Amino acid sequence: MPAQPAVAWIGDSATGHLQLIDQTLLPVEYLELKLQTVETVWEAIKSLRVRGAPAIGVAAGYGVVVGAQSARAGTRPELDARLNQVIDYLATSRPTAVNLFWALERMRGVAQAAKDLTSAQLVDRLLVEARAIEDEDREMCAAIGRHGLPLLRDCSGVLTHCNTGGLATAGDGTALAVIFAAARERPTLQVYADETRPLLQGARLTAWELMQRRVPVKLICDSMAGWVMKEKRVQAVIVGADRIAANGDSANKIGTYSLSVLAKAHNIPFYVAAPSSTFDLSIETGEEIPIEQRASTEITNAFGRQTAPDGCDTYNPAFDVAPAANITALITEQGLIQPVTKQQIAAVLKASR
Repeated sequence: MPAQPAVAWIGDSATGHLQLIDQTLLPVEYLELKLQTVETVWEAIKSLRVRGAPAIGVAAGYGVVVGAQSARAGTRPELDARLNQVIDYLATSRPTAVNLFWALERMRGVAQAAKDLTSAQLVDRLLVEARAIEDEDREMCAAIGRHGLPLLRDCSGVLTHCNTGGLATAGDGTALAVIFAAARERPTLQVYADETRPLLQGARLTAWELMQRRVPVKLICDSMAGWVMKEKRVQAVIVGADRIAANGDSANKIGTYSLSVLAKAHNIPFYVAAPSSTFDLSIETGEEIPIEQRASTEITNAFGRQTAPDGCDTYNPAFDVAPAANITALITEQGLIQPVTKQQIAAVLKASR
């Protein structure tokens, strides 16, 4: 991985800015974006220049600071009005990743609890909170890696989907943090990475990250996963999540549901690694998780080349939901949730608070 993290704040609260690696250009081009307006932060989240639920949460926290800078010299009522506008606006960027809303409401809560601060003092305080979100995310990644490591100790091969590493978080990642921890103990661990169509996050990002860390990786098409399992090349499947319902149903990049079904059919453990901030206990099941629908051109004209007939209709959900019944364990920074039941989820999350 490059020295620059995927999401970073550069400078102070008055004149600083959010800096991102533009993930739409990887692996061919490495470009760091300097975002100085809330509109550019919104666009970066919407267009997947920054992606992965934890990284989106970190970017959203810093995005609030960016948006508040213009009202730093104004009155508190003016700043409060601006903050509500910025937070509501950033919340419209993507509907599925719950970390986005969690981070935004956390920033709103800071402002509501600090009525005695001046506008300038509050913007300073907001930057402190955004940095705390980033620091906590980095610690979360390390803890997920520790808790998940025993699950992969006996594996010679593991399959993963989409991107769940340093590009998706502030640290080593969620599912990839577990893989990195396992690879440190077993350098010969073979990772099979799905391409993850239609935007190829597995090919462009996961394979790139694993190669940067010298972890053995074989890139496969999404449709090859079942055969890889049939050939007993992998002993576990591990993925991330963008939102987890109270019963354990887990929304993740499209294709995850299929993997959970295939893993169950082949009697292979299927693990989901995610921080406690990804759990949405306000919804009972995955049926209530909003699924983002994306542009048809991501399928018909991916990466600038037309691959379907003119006028071809498409269906392009960005996410699907793996049912709790197919999940062997949820790996969180607080420990393992196994079996995956509403009661066990509530007990583990309650114990951490």
